[in-house]
Amino acid sequence: MNHYYVTGTDTGIGKTLASTALLHVLRGRGLRAVGMKPVASGCEDRGDGLRNEDALALLAASDPCPDYADLNPYALPQPLAPEIAAREAGIEVGLEKIVAAYRRLQASADAVVVEGVGGWAAPLATTLDQAHLVHALRLPVILVVGMRLGCLSHARLTARAILDDGCELAGWIANHVDADMERQDENFQLLTARMPAPCWGRIPYGATLDPQALSQRLRIGT
Repeated sequence: MNHYYVTGTDTGIGKTLASTALLHVLRGRGLRAVGMKPVASGCEDRGDGLRNEDALALLAASDPCPDYADLNPYALPQPLAPEIAAREAGIEVGLEKIVAAYRRLQASADAVVVEGVGGWAAPLATTLDQAHLVHALRLPVILVVGMRLGCLSHARLTARAILDDGCELAGWIANHVDADMERQDENFQLLTARMPAPCWGRIPYGATLDPQALSQRLRIGT
């Protein structure tokens, strides 16, 4: 299984960074790997339609290069929670359109990395949670943990929620988002001992490495 859903303990904790690095890991194995951002808010019109920075990063890390409309079927202008951004744009986010786009990506590649929105419990629409999408696509979940004060609780609660939703937690990635966090190594070790899935890698604070170089820090299935 080379298709994954990437979620996080919160928003702004490095899901895109981890997703693009994962794409390069898969490509390094000789696989055709493409990214997907089903719902993205905060999109700008760059002359060829609404575009999202995270989605464009996934596009740049993909090979073959998919159609943007398949990679990001719901591009929402306002930088708000997807449910609110969709309402303001007069759009109703639906599962059927996302699944159809995913199937087209899947048909053209050996691996698809799907990046979610915010944290695991952030809804996609009024009656659509990320767990619904994961079940529809039958994807294992990768959890990106923002390593900062409080991460032990956030990570364990999120992992528990993923499992309670009936989804598979295949692994987790530690992303150090706080340069001033004390006892980083000890916190990482505590999490490693308690998470119900293996750690796939650790991203240092302020990593300026390009996704291909960063992929050397990740190991799928470890």
